This record gives sequence, C-alpha cells and structure tokens, in this order.
Amino acid sequence: MSIPVIQQAKIQAQVLVPLVKALQAELGEERARKLVRRTLGDLYRQFGEEFWRAKNETNLGKAIGSAFTTYARDDALHYSVIEQSQDAFAFDVTRCRYAEFYKELGEPELGFLLVCSADFDTAKGFGPDVELTRTQTIMQGASHCDFRYRRTAGSDSSDG
Repeated sequence: MSIPVIQQAKIQAQVLVPLVKALQAELGEERARKLVRRTLGDLYRQFGEEFWRAKNETNLGKAIGSAFTTYARDDALHYSVIEQSQDAFAFDVTRCRYAEFYKELGEPELGFLLVCSADFDTAKGFGPDVELTRTQTIMQGASHCDFRYRRTAGSDSSDG
C-alpha cells in the first residue's frame, strides 16, 4: 500500500464526515451511528480476515505488531510496546495524528466513530481466539490509548 493510512483517513474524511452528518440530520444521531458502525464494521472485519490470512503468522505479537506499524507509518502514531509475545501484543499510543486531525476538524466524536471503532471490528476478523480490549482513547480526551490484544482459549469476543 503506497498511501499511508493517515493520508487515507484524511481523504476518506472529506467524504465520510459530511455523509455521516447528513445521515444524522435525516435519521437522528443514534440511528445514523448504528448504520455507519454496522456498515463499516463489516468492511473492517473483512479487512482483518484478509490481513490474517495473508500474514499467515501464528505469533500474535508479531502479526499485530506488523499490522500496527502500517497504521503508525509517517509518524501517525507514537507508541510504546508493553508486551509482545506468542499470545499477546499490548501497547499504549501516546500521540495520535488521527485524533489531532479530527480535533482540528472539530469532529472528535466522528473520529472515534470512523477511526477508533474500526479497531474492534478489525480485531474480530483476526479470529474468535483474538481479543482486543481498550479502555480509553486520545480521540475521546484521554492521555493515551491502551490497546491490549491477546489470544484466548477459543473465546467468542463480543467487545466493541
């Protein structure tokens, strides 16, 4: 992929932000958000499935770490790895240009909807034994994002 993900997100925002706002005006905020999440959720889950098949890596830490460097490309994210192992990849994002971009637009709520929420959907595509937990995001005003991917014993993840 030649275009960094941060640039892709900025290009997509030019279309998605006005579209989501129009949907919210027409359908109400709650219904519009559900529609957007369901639609984009399916897309990102499929992306996760395709990535996982193409990566063909049994080491969860290596696989997720590799995927994450794609999102961090071009200084988009500053992060520190807390754990990287066969069954886990845990890290904290301490600077997020995605959040900075959406805050400059005055739309951090839409940034969370369009960018941050996709993380859980993508993780679902990695398989039923991969779980993502995250309790806070910079997009929502926290000091950092706390990503915790782990392999479970065949759990059926319903987080998101």
